[in-house]
Amino acid sequence: MTIDRVATNAQAQFLLAGIMRATQALNTSQQQVSSGKVAQDYAGIGSKTSALEAARASAARADAYQSATQAALSQVDLQNTQLTQLSDLAGQLKQALTTAAGNNDATGLMDQVQSIFDQASQILNAKDSNGNYLFGGEKDDVPPLNVTSLSQLAGLASVSDAFSNGTQKKSVMVADGEPVQIGVLASDIGSQIMQTLKDIASFNAGANGNMSGPLTGAQSSFLSSEMPQASAASTGLNAATGSNGDVYQRLNDASGQQQALSTLYKSFVSNIEDVDMGSAITQLNENQTALQAALQVTAQLGQISLLNYLPAP
Repeated sequence: MTIDRVATNAQAQFLLAGIMRATQALNTSQQQVSSGKVAQDYAGIGSKTSALEAARASAARADAYQSATQAALSQVDLQNTQLTQLSDLAGQLKQALTTAAGNNDATGLMDQVQSIFDQASQILNAKDSNGNYLFGGEKDDVPPLNVTSLSQLAGLASVSDAFSNGTQKKSVMVADGEPVQIGVLASDIGSQIMQTLKDIASFNAGANGNMSGPLTGAQSSFLSSEMPQASAASTGLNAATGSNGDVYQRLNDASGQQQALSTLYKSFVSNIEDVDMGSAITQLNENQTALQAALQVTAQLGQISLLNYLPAP
């Protein structure tokens, strides 16, 4: 008679299915340990896929806002340097007029006025790191101040003709529906000081001018009349510098919020797609043991026949 194996075909199929399950579980564990991710595709993420993509999109949006905000911070910081210097020049002009009027002597005054014009012109036509004019508004490829000499400024019909900047101040979005105006226009910050310089240059070129020594009555009266305007220019530039500082602080606060949001969303993404490496390694070891056990049982069962259980003759 024929001696069959103890194991039936159904049992063999059951054990084979167990081996396949153990192999798949081991492969999954190995992929998780090597990649650090729960799965390599959305099928492995399952029902959390939509939440994962929403968190990724939110993190990307926060990063984009922060990148724009950091660029804006650099511009506002550069503006602060230029505004501070321009404010100092307005203070110097005010002091020069006050000193000349107080001493009744204009010796060296026009040299100071010329120096202040040259420095103010450089500031108003300053460029950013991209080569764009800092105070040009939307016309950032054109020098905002179009006069190159004090005499040219004096010859203009109006000080407004000295400016070629645009009218739109630059803004940056720091969050959804939250723009922050960061731009400063040359005409807004430079008109008063340029008006004072123009008045002085025009007067000095006129019949009562040539202010180079002791003041005449007309010259003394003129300088006294210009001091309030010089003072107003200094005050206005101090205010503009302060407003620019407020913008910087607002941008800095926004950057901190954007960083916090980005960290939060990325943490949420990590919680969904990243594995706990300690748990993953433990699971890998368990799956290796399970597969080895399944293979051993299957091999042993395949070698057992009824002869093992029949009594010896």
